[in-house]
Amino acid sequence: MFKIRTYNAISVKGLERFARDRYEVGSDIAHPDAYLLRSHKLHGEPVPESLLAVARAGAGVNNIPVDDYGRRGIVVFNTPGANANAVKELVLAGMLLAVRGILPGIAYAQSLGDMTDSAAMHALLEKEKSRFAGGELRGKTLGIVGLGAIGSMVADMALALGMKVLGYDPALSIDAAWRLSNAVQRMENLPTLLARSDVVSLHVPAMEATRHLISADALAHLKPGAVLLNFARESIVDPAAVLQALGAGRLGRYVCDFPEPGFAAQPNVIALPHIGASTEESEENCAVMAADQLVDYLEHGHITNSVNYPAVRMDRTPGATRITFANDNVAGVLGHVLSVLADAKVNVIDMSNRSRDALAYNIIDVATPPQDEAIRAIGSVAHVIRVRVL
Repeated sequence: MFKIRTYNAISVKGLERFARDRYEVGSDIAHPDAYLLRSHKLHGEPVPESLLAVARAGAGVNNIPVDDYGRRGIVVFNTPGANANAVKELVLAGMLLAVRGILPGIAYAQSLGDMTDSAAMHALLEKEKSRFAGGELRGKTLGIVGLGAIGSMVADMALALGMKVLGYDPALSIDAAWRLSNAVQRMENLPTLLARSDVVSLHVPAMEATRHLISADALAHLKPGAVLLNFARESIVDPAAVLQALGAGRLGRYVCDFPEPGFAAQPNVIALPHIGASTEESEENCAVMAADQLVDYLEHGHITNSVNYPAVRMDRTPGATRITFANDNVAGVLGHVLSVLADAKVNVIDMSNRSRDALAYNIIDVATPPQDEAIRAIGSVAHVIRVRVL
């Protein structure tokens, strides 16, 4: 029986993925095999020795000590793309709010609540509507920073609207490149993208390398009067630099999902209360994907969408016993483990080995169940972090 400890409100559709005869799920589970969470912060919390995996129902994992967990052999999963459509649609709303006088127009119409003469109201609105005129997105140039699951969907949407699309992503994966329309013109650097874009949308993860990616220096390259949208993470943008650029007229409007002190008093900031992924469909998709990834790892040792371990999958050999182990990515570890199995007269049928940065992960199918002594010997091999028998 696997034990799953949940944090935050997890969609019922996600929780239903755990078969009741094989899983115990709850918020007060002792000795959990895995955590399933959304935004709960794990930094500084004690780590149970039983913990094998953590699944974040969402893309961002800055609430999880990813590196520390990796060194402990704890696999951390996220759910890239599960909330992509929800964010994409909010980006569209943000672009429309930025280029049209929608919000001030609504505010003005609502200010006329004391009027009782319909004809007079219509005449007044006809006279004043030019105050809320804006522009169209068609023909404008959208620059997308980050071309992953969300960025590529935003690109397709913008192309369908008749926009020109530029993209910049120095870490573009092969899978992301295949998804990307060939109509997207890739830029070699961020300053060039900023200088050529009427609208810029950010879709990169929060990490040290992207902290204040949009700084005063970056904004200095911006096309005067451009619109900046941030529906990624607050740390990517320096709010002080944004306010300075708005005041100087370099930045025309800032639309974001992350309110900051000072934004409320700035008429050219549209700040939403972090609702990018807050749709019923998105929360269900994230929960289902996170739960499925935990089940696949706990029952079969497969790793999909981990942020600290490599992706590994191997079809199970009928009748075989599966051994998995995580290790430091140094030479000789796998050979030493195979020697342990050979000494124990355990025949290897199939195996897969993958590495990612400083960590590696292995799946080995063996013909006969290994004795406990052999498993202890594998665990004692230098640089082996964690061993499991499935």
